[in-house]
Amino acid sequence: MTDRYRVIQWATGGVGKAAIEAVLDHPELELVGCWVHSASKHGRDVGELIGREPIGVTATSDVDEALAIDADCVVYAPLLGDAGVVARILRAGKSVVTPVGWVYPKAAEVTDLEDACREGGAVLHGTGIHPGGITERFPLTVSALSHNITHVRAEEFSDIRTYDAPDVVRDIMLFGATPEQARTSIMTAALGVGFGQAVRMVADVLGFDVEPELRTTHEVAVATAPIESPIGTIEPGLVAAQRFRWEAIAGGVPVMTAAVNWFMGDDDLDPPWQFGPEGERFEVEVTGDPPVRLTFHGLHPDSIAEGLARNRGIVATANHCVNAVPYVCRAEPGIRTYLDLPLIAGRAAAAVPPVS
Repeated sequence: MTDRYRVIQWATGGVGKAAIEAVLDHPELELVGCWVHSASKHGRDVGELIGREPIGVTATSDVDEALAIDADCVVYAPLLGDAGVVARILRAGKSVVTPVGWVYPKAAEVTDLEDACREGGAVLHGTGIHPGGITERFPLTVSALSHNITHVRAEEFSDIRTYDAPDVVRDIMLFGATPEQARTSIMTAALGVGFGQAVRMVADVLGFDVEPELRTTHEVAVATAPIESPIGTIEPGLVAAQRFRWEAIAGGVPVMTAAVNWFMGDDDLDPPWQFGPEGERFEVEVTGDPPVRLTFHGLHPDSIAEGLARNRGIVATANHCVNAVPYVCRAEPGIRTYLDLPLIAGRAAAAVPPVS
């Protein structure tokens, strides 16, 4: 293949920076533009923004300027998605791959985006907030090994101290706040958009007749001793761990569950939550005949310092977005979910070491 798909990176937080690295290293892609939220990044070389040598692509904080760039696809990775901005990108003839939403949207809620896809001849694909597909694609893949399925679970166990976004952890997730304050966080609703769609997609494909509303649970644990963290010391009595759960209910029981467990370590907590002997991980479990459990290791850093420098889970999320770009660019216009696209795969390294 001589021609490469031209890509714009939208936002340069943790996922955005990792996505830029992945685009630059992908044999089928070419980075041609970058939108940044901060005016201080406007006009800077994108290579410098990610700690590399200059690459000759300049960042812009001007949406119109970004939309004027000739490109095939945008990797859209702000902290929160804006449907209006996404519609503008699609109408400009650029497909969108994003981890921040539209995994399995209800048709009535996205008519404007469907219109935008049609008008621009573009595709919108949501990969999911978990490292691509762990809550959506992998449960369905693993489910093919079972029959008489009664429940599916996709769950994360992570040390939130390795997440290099102190403002988000402190001011949005409300770690370090009182339990009463933490329960007012927008995280249940914000995360629920993506996880809710994932839960419904799996339940629908497996054939469960679920209730219209999901069951949502948010629990907190407090520190019993001072816990040092990147947002400062978590004093006793303040929130040092949180659990979120979204469940699709059929016949009064959960049939599909997505859950996250975010702890400031697993010492000195009340209740005494722990990661257990398997440590940090992602799990996919299918309760059926036979029962199947898939555990993902390697997506968590080995230390807090490593995670703050480059968090593997965030890199994996970005990689999945970038690896999806060629498939999305070859798809028919419209909102395309995991159910509409072929199997997405990574690419071999440019220089694979010889076998010794």
